[in-house]
Amino acid sequence: MSEPADAPVILSDEPGSFPWSVLAERHPALVRKVRDAFPYGPEQHRALDALLKNATEGVIEPLGERAADREQWERWGGEEYAGRSWFDVPFLWSESYFYRQLLEAVGYFTPGPWKGIDPFRPFKLAELSAPEADEELAALDPLAERPVEEREEALLHGSLWGNRADLGFRLAAADGESDIVAELVANDGESLRSLFAGGTLCLVADNSGRELIPDLLLIDHLLHHRRVGRALLHVKPYPYYVSDATTADVVDALRHLTGAKGAAAESGHRLWAAMTDGRLTVRAHPFSCAPLPYADMPDDLRREFAEADVTLMKGDLNYRRLVGDRRYPATTPFAAPTAYFPGPVAALRTLKSDVIVGLDARTEAALDAAEGGRWRTSGAHALIQVRA
Repeated sequence: MSEPADAPVILSDEPGSFPWSVLAERHPALVRKVRDAFPYGPEQHRALDALLKNATEGVIEPLGERAADREQWERWGGEEYAGRSWFDVPFLWSESYFYRQLLEAVGYFTPGPWKGIDPFRPFKLAELSAPEADEELAALDPLAERPVEEREEALLHGSLWGNRADLGFRLAAADGESDIVAELVANDGESLRSLFAGGTLCLVADNSGRELIPDLLLIDHLLHHRRVGRALLHVKPYPYYVSDATTADVVDALRHLTGAKGAAAESGHRLWAAMTDGRLTVRAHPFSCAPLPYADMPDDLRREFAEADVTLMKGDLNYRRLVGDRRYPATTPFAAPTAYFPGPVAALRTLKSDVIVGLDARTEAALDAAEGGRWRTSGAHALIQVRA
């Protein structure tokens, strides 16, 4: 592994810790939820039951002999970690491998009737069709009357906060500060906007639905106002981490936009045209589902990021992969663990896991005093960090 070794890798072996709760509580609940969301047959039910027991009580087992990506996962760490408890290997790895095994259990990759059926699709569609989603899009109409720079800032914050995007579209009056800006623990937004200079943007997406739509709206704004000339949207090649965006989710989001009214529909149609003429391109690289930090990215992906004027990493998982899922001191400069990245890179992230860098000591002390360690995982805070 090529990530820096000056901070311990996060494991899940401490009962009561956030990583432990994901493996011991969140994953079993998700297995049950997926099981109830589809009329799976006895074979899938047996496999889900086996996964539930194995992931909480057993040890890591290799993928089946017929799995096309078995050797890939062995190279990614499966050979090293086989036979060990899920709780005793890197949290990033065990969490990622759980989702790969969940897809195996429901027959996502296996020839048969359930091949290619996204086990998380009902949850994604329910969120996209929620009344709140329409309210968020309606907020675009008054926003369209504001100055271009103000719109850009609002859309950037909409992308940052994801399904709290409706807050992102409501900038404060000129003499005040919006709540969402106050909730930022680090804000390099001005530095990020300075990198939008007519070149190529790589946006590495996080979640689908109401979190993907603000990403697309930001891309539309940047393309429409020639702040970037071309955009590459990186999504997952298969369902991952429940709500992570795939190409199918991009299409669903675009259809949702084009079926809306007003400014939302205008953006949707522009985005549709941008995809058809190549100004907006979707990528689904296999490494997007790797259980490894971006420090270990393959050469072809490294070249693509190197050619971009800025790569925008969205969300918590991408942040963990960008800086490394390690227990860094929070005051570690953001530039240190991202020094390997082949071009300018920015992170837009709400805080939902333990890892964080780039804070000043005063901010960290104030957060600890007010909330203990909860601020790291509650999702109530966010950051914009840039390494140009």
